[in-house]
Amino acid sequence: MLPGILFYYFLVSSMYMRKRSLFIIIVVLIVALPILSVLYCDSRVEAISKGKTFYDTESVPYNKVGLLLGTGKYLESGYLNRYYTYRIEAATKLMKAGKIKYLVISGDNSRKDYNEPEMMRTDLIAAGIDSSHIYLDYAGFRTFDSMIRLREIFSQNSATVISQRFHNERALYIAQREGINAVGYNADDVIGNAGQKTQFREKLARVKVFVDYLLGVEPKFLGPKVRIG
Repeated sequence: MLPGILFYYFLVSSMYMRKRSLFIIIVVLIVALPILSVLYCDSRVEAISKGKTFYDTESVPYNKVGLLLGTGKYLESGYLNRYYTYRIEAATKLMKAGKIKYLVISGDNSRKDYNEPEMMRTDLIAAGIDSSHIYLDYAGFRTFDSMIRLREIFSQNSATVISQRFHNERALYIAQREGINAVGYNADDVIGNAGQKTQFREKLARVKVFVDYLLGVEPKFLGPKVRIG
């Protein structure tokens, strides 16, 4: 009888250990897969964009068209958004240096009381940029939409993207996937706590790009073509 009891004990113990091992493996996978996905997507975006972003107007190559990626002028707190301010400054420098001739401002205009392209256009004109060289893309709800619409609506196969470096890198990855020969001109970044939060969201946004392509996502709106120049 004792051997039978021992056999039963070892059988139950073995089953328990297998279940426990399986549970541990599942938990590790649940934790590891998202982390590995973020690391993979981040590394791919950086690899594709390496050597294609610039900080000074002398080294950035000439393109007929620049694409200014939109953002809100003010934060929810009511304070001025420094990402916005720095992008306006970068676009102004690039235009005045003659490194782009025309500028497409692509941003969110999903509500009547919120219009990123118009806000940016107003501030660029105030900075001395000729309004006849500015074109507005009101359906740039996401960077993904902005890049595809640059090709489909504005018929551009090359461009200089203007935003912060982390944002430019993601835009250049999308450009590469869409057959657009693009470089990035980097606006000044925001440091401190606000910058760290944005950098964290950027990691997730890069994963979202891969998911979009995996699922065959299309821009929210396309529409009639716009001729530049």
